[in-house]
Amino acid sequence: SDVKDVENLSQNFPDLEHRLQPVPPCLPLKESVQVYKEHCRMAREFHQVKHEIAVLEDRKRKLLAELVEDEKVAVEIARLEEEFRRLTEENHTLVMVHRERTQQLERLCPTNQTRQDSS
Repeated sequence: SDVKDVENLSQNFPDLEHRLQPVPPCLPLKESVQVYKEHCRMAREFHQVKHEIAVLEDRKRKLLAELVEDEKVAVEIARLEEEFRRLTEENHTLVMVHRERTQQLERLCPTNQTRQDSS
């Protein structure tokens, strides 16, 4: 049974350095077979963890790229808000100046207004 188990477990673990590869057991020794099986299990676990790390690093890279993009958008929003505030202020000033000039014109040329009204 142990021999079949070892044959089934005989795997190459490309993620592991050569010096860390499981060494085939001395089959007559049950303890050697157990150590080999445990080593293979740990090698598979290592492979799984390494894969999960790669997936997480990829996710991290994507999130960082999104963060950079979000920061650019935030800067652009702040710039547009400031421009809107400035233009609103300028518009308010221009409306006031227009109103003042209209009133000034009405005071200076009351006869023009009367003539225009009668035409």
